[in-house]
Amino acid sequence: MDLLFDDRVVIVTGAGNGLGREHALEFGRRGAKVVVNDVGGATDGSGTSTRAADFVVDEIRSGGGNAIASYESVADDAACQRLADQTMDAFGRIDAVVHNAGILRNARFEDMSDHRWFPVVETHLFGAFFLTRAVWPRMVEAGYGRFVFTSSASGVWGRVEGANYGAAKAGIVGLCNVVALEGADHGILANAVMPVASTRLAGAPEATDASDAAIAFRAAADENRMAPQWVTPIVVYLASDACDRTHRYYSAVRGRFAEVFVGVADGWIAAGRNSPSAETVAEHLGEIEDRSRFAVPNDTFHEVQLASARVDSRTATGGR
Repeated sequence: MDLLFDDRVVIVTGAGNGLGREHALEFGRRGAKVVVNDVGGATDGSGTSTRAADFVVDEIRSGGGNAIASYESVADDAACQRLADQTMDAFGRIDAVVHNAGILRNARFEDMSDHRWFPVVETHLFGAFFLTRAVWPRMVEAGYGRFVFTSSASGVWGRVEGANYGAAKAGIVGLCNVVALEGADHGILANAVMPVASTRLAGAPEATDASDAAIAFRAAADENRMAPQWVTPIVVYLASDACDRTHRYYSAVRGRFAEVFVGVADGWIAAGRNSPSAETVAEHLGEIEDRSRFAVPNDTFHEVQLASARVDSRTATGGR
């Protein structure tokens, strides 16, 4: 089965370097019309330049592909509307969006100032929301769409010096959940990836850097499976016609691809007609935390249904 994107239009944000660049190049190789979005700033979000996006567009076109550049900031609602309009004006449709744009402003929690917090959350989380909202009516009208959100293990497991980044990436999972649920009736699928790779945010050189040191760095990253191209395959699948998954999250680390999920343990059911005390809850922590049996709810209401079914069953058997 060949995953081709002939006549499909794909927007990739943050596509001037790293993961986004590799995603955009691969979509171009597979026949997609690619919108390469990148503000061309530094890893902390400062500055702008057209160089990064233009470089990737030239790479795609030199390989026989079709691409245009966008320099809009996803952190701005009006800019996302312009990006959607530009794509429609150029290609007449929007089939898939890969939300990849991001910046870093790391700090210990006690040093997490507004200056560090808001730009990161605005770029990652607000950017994903703004662009999804701008694209949504076009996909609903077409009865088709694919969203691939870039989350992170930092948003699920956390990491030191990343309160801003972790919160934004966790928020992206929540956004993906709702887009998947509400998109189901419109042929719109939404999934998230949680990649680990050697990118500019992780200290890798820019794609436009052709120095010997930069080339050696990229070769080493590819050799140890940390290069961006070890993540791109699952992104391409999730953005393709062949994808039939939605409301899922996938980890991609050094060539190991795995589903990540949030489950709820069977837990402990309090007996009697009165609510238990905190002391009673403490006594039953072992049962509450037992992961040997669990469920993965489809949504909030499904969890309530699952819990209610267990409680009702326990009650019907007299607590046995």
